[in-house]
Amino acid sequence: MVILALAGAAAFGNVFPITIAIVFLLAILTFSYQQTIHAYPGGGGAYIVSRDNLGEIPAQVAGASLLMDYVLTVAVSVSSGVAQIVSAYPGLVPFRVGIAVGLVILIMVINLRGVKESGKAFALPTYFFLVMVFVTLGLGFFKMVTGSLGTVVDPPQDMVVQLAQPLTLFLILRAFASGTTALTGVEAISNGITAFKKPASKNAGVTLIWMAVILGTSLLGISYMSQYIRALPSEQETVISQLARTVYDNRGILYLAMISSTTVILVMAANTAFADFPRLSAIQATDGFLPRQLAYRGSRLVYSRGIMALTAIACLLIVYFDASVTRLIPLYAIGVFLSFTLSQTGMARRWWKSGHLEPGTEIKERGSTLVHDPRWNYKMIVNSIGAVMTAVVTVIFAITKFHDGAYVVIIIIPILVVIFLMIRRHYVSVAKALSLDKYGAQPRNQRHRVILLISGVHRGSLAGLRYARNLSDDITAVHVSIDPDEAARIEKKWETWGDGIRLVILDSPYRTFLEPLLEYIEDLDDRRQPNEVITVVVPQFVSRKFWTNVLHSRTAESLRKILLNRSEVVVTEVPYQVD
Repeated sequence: MVILALAGAAAFGNVFPITIAIVFLLAILTFSYQQTIHAYPGGGGAYIVSRDNLGEIPAQVAGASLLMDYVLTVAVSVSSGVAQIVSAYPGLVPFRVGIAVGLVILIMVINLRGVKESGKAFALPTYFFLVMVFVTLGLGFFKMVTGSLGTVVDPPQDMVVQLAQPLTLFLILRAFASGTTALTGVEAISNGITAFKKPASKNAGVTLIWMAVILGTSLLGISYMSQYIRALPSEQETVISQLARTVYDNRGILYLAMISSTTVILVMAANTAFADFPRLSAIQATDGFLPRQLAYRGSRLVYSRGIMALTAIACLLIVYFDASVTRLIPLYAIGVFLSFTLSQTGMARRWWKSGHLEPGTEIKERGSTLVHDPRWNYKMIVNSIGAVMTAVVTVIFAITKFHDGAYVVIIIIPILVVIFLMIRRHYVSVAKALSLDKYGAQPRNQRHRVILLISGVHRGSLAGLRYARNLSDDITAVHVSIDPDEAARIEKKWETWGDGIRLVILDSPYRTFLEPLLEYIEDLDDRRQPNEVITVVVPQFVSRKFWTNVLHSRTAESLRKILLNRSEVVVTEVPYQVD
């Protein structure tokens, strides 16, 4: 409706026909993803399907597209939910960015509590929204039939212009592209099959059909009724708000129930991304295309690092785009429709491979088991149609939304793919460097030299000395002196407690600590014998009162960072608990 407003209010007569085309596309996607669900019972997202059937590069394109879409799902859904709030309470408009960021953080906290807890928290509001939307549509159609449904009273006019440009096919295609954002959650069920009760594929397939029916019915109903009551798109008041106050004739309890349920469901739409973004990033991390840390689960058995990364990026987008749905929408959907296209193309390729297998033959792929399917012709046609349709929508979106911001996504996706490949290349090179192939016999260390770093002579330094004696008999205690008098006291005390170990005093006239020590180690390194290891032992105070640890220098940490790239030099921290 925002796009059609460019041609004036009369162009809103095209809303319902465009919605019919979107619902038709929804039906095609539903049939296509039904096949994906049953072919990949372990979860058949676009990444896995592309990886198994199209190759590495298409899989990374699908992964980049979906990860971007999940981030935008959070930003768009929460911003849209906040738009409902400010429609009911206009005084909150200046605070919408803060409210949106707060809601994203709230969803993050709920998801960090675990899948079971988040499922319970989000179930009841979902049913509440479904009841309210169909009660509103039912009452609205009843009033329409009886002739008692009027038009919107005092509709907002901030986005409607009077025939600023003609209603062209290009403008209609732009409106269609914006409307297809309603379909961006269709792939979520195929990604999360493992979350369903057994038989998981059957339950996921039934859920997909229910979701498509509910989505298609409500989308058609809201579009038709919005056109009938002459609702206008606006940044000040949403179409849902105009529809609800027109149907209920006021802003009473039912209006507030409809607005609140819509707000909650839009905010919870972000939960799809909080479920799928960490799961997809974990799969890519396991394959070596993202940092391995993203594949580790937290104490609640959720991918906590992925959840926090998604939260941070989504909040940045919300702040940058001022929580404006109109500004965020052009970035949305192109990524997911690109992944739709790759997924459907991959499925068509899978059925072709299945049709060329001998009956009874099985091929174990990374994401599923490929067997001969007697209906492979029919299934390949269904997925091919889905691939063609989604490819057309992707092209339409890229062209019509290019200047509105889609160019950002078109540029970022290849950049992300290059980054994924660079990460993969790094992991491959590290694995090659660590490989034992052609390693030969393991060399033996001929000598182990230990440097015991002391700041004074006390229980902590003696604990370090006891540990050093377990490593080698070749031990040198080293003290960096910034005060000659203090150095003399330490030298005298060491004669009593040093157990005969040699003490080296390094003068530091400029009161620096690391530089003299590094020069000493470098001098030893230059004179080091073959296969000799130098270990720097650093006694470290550790306070049981965690906040007092900031009062002590972390010498070992600084040394580790500096000496990390030196071969055959080891830094060992010996903790000594105080308090």
